[in-house]
Amino acid sequence: MEYQVFVFLFICLLYNKPEFEKRMISQEGEIFMTQTVWALLPPVVTIILALVTKEVYMSLGIGIFIGAFMFSEFSILGAIDTMFKIMSDKVGGNVYILVFLVLLGIMVAAIQKSGASRAYGEFAARSIKGKRSSLFVTMLLGILIFIDDYFNCLTVGTVMRPVTDRFKVTRAKLAYIIDATAAPVCIIAPVSSWAAAVTSSLPEGSEIDGFQLFLETIPLNFYAWFTIIFMLILIWSGKDFSKMAEYERKSGGTLVIPAEYAEEETTKSSGNEKILDLILPLLILIGGCIFGMLYTGGILEGKSIADSFADCESARGLVIGSFIALVFTFVLYIPRKVLSFSTFCSCFVEGFKQMTSAILILSLAWTLSGIVGEDYLNLGGYVGTVVSDNATIAVMLPVLFFLVAIGLAFSTGTSWGTFGILIPIVLAVVQNDPQLMVMTVAAVLAGAVGGDHVSPISDTTILASAGAQCHHIDHVSTQIPYVLTVAFSCAIAYIVGGLTGNGLLGGLVGLCLMLVILAYFLKFHAVKSEE
Repeated sequence: MEYQVFVFLFICLLYNKPEFEKRMISQEGEIFMTQTVWALLPPVVTIILALVTKEVYMSLGIGIFIGAFMFSEFSILGAIDTMFKIMSDKVGGNVYILVFLVLLGIMVAAIQKSGASRAYGEFAARSIKGKRSSLFVTMLLGILIFIDDYFNCLTVGTVMRPVTDRFKVTRAKLAYIIDATAAPVCIIAPVSSWAAAVTSSLPEGSEIDGFQLFLETIPLNFYAWFTIIFMLILIWSGKDFSKMAEYERKSGGTLVIPAEYAEEETTKSSGNEKILDLILPLLILIGGCIFGMLYTGGILEGKSIADSFADCESARGLVIGSFIALVFTFVLYIPRKVLSFSTFCSCFVEGFKQMTSAILILSLAWTLSGIVGEDYLNLGGYVGTVVSDNATIAVMLPVLFFLVAIGLAFSTGTSWGTFGILIPIVLAVVQNDPQLMVMTVAAVLAGAVGGDHVSPISDTTILASAGAQCHHIDHVSTQIPYVLTVAFSCAIAYIVGGLTGNGLLGGLVGLCLMLVILAYFLKFHAVKSEE
């Protein structure tokens, strides 16, 4: 048996593609596996393996290799070459995000060593009474930081984790609150990197005002609004159900720190422990990131604030802002001897270490999204074709595009990519009906956020885990039932909205349904957290 396996592998390795190549290549010269249902295989395998084994690195690696193996026409050497070519391209194209993570990690390490986080935690513990209050404050901070979801996840986690830890809030619950106030808030904020992403998704030559279209979709983005309401009720009730309830029950009211974050939790502060040493760097970070986004959008060239945000390079802006904040932190700490020069320099290594897990997962997730992208297996092209070929019943278009957007964002881990694929299709299909067009575009945005929210390979989901310092698969598995509850209610809302032609009526029906479902689970299948 082993001999046969080795023979097979050897044949695959030296495979010259004679007769089989004819079957693999279509008349148009495209690879057989490209833009077909087989493009779903890599992300599906990855997600299943991740949820079953809870080993996200290996799951991502296997999914990437399967996709590369398919694309390279079942050549092992070709698959290896394809894997690392895509990884090189994706990491290079997203280097601003990686630099931002490292700079933020250095800042976090410096703030921790200064003792400012501890001082803030002690102050908050005196002001905040119990788990419920700490979660409300976490949610409020997440809503206030609406500029960018990356920035949101890591900042909220950095600031609120010491507080929630004091009240023994589980890391999975904290990660859910962070994740539920990141993308859902950004997608309904006119001034955000997400607004820019949506407006840039409109096809060239379109006569539609992208920013105005985005504004009109805000009231109809049911997933964002429902998620915020859902989260509020959970926090207010102090209860959880399904996987989150099981996780809370297993924790037994104690704080469980994941092994990958245990080392940094033992980091001792060496400063004067003043709250201002936390607040001032964070304020400069927020202001710097806003300025950075405006700068990359052309604010200094005479553009308006709205136009600058619409044209900004959010990742580049975040790097500029985080660098400004890091320099400010250095100037704030060193002259006052909050930290010594050598101690501050040691934060460079520690900050990088804190972000290693997130960087690795992001790099692998980007590679997976690359192998199913347009230049390779083209999963988006396949989905777009299926939608275009079946978009015949106008009243069902909102829910159809909502479900497709969830599936695509879940499989690829990117909501922005989902915007870029589906919005042009929506405009082509329903451009003659402005009301239906707005509702359908809103459904695409809602579905993209929902799919991204629940996907284990989503960068936002990964960063929410990193911000809360929660084991990634624990975060994913515990929030899946919550996301599905909201998504089901949204689907009903878009069905009613499409049938009646009244999106707000559909939203009201969907909201009532969600409240009924939530009331049932909280009444009969919930676990109350200990205060």
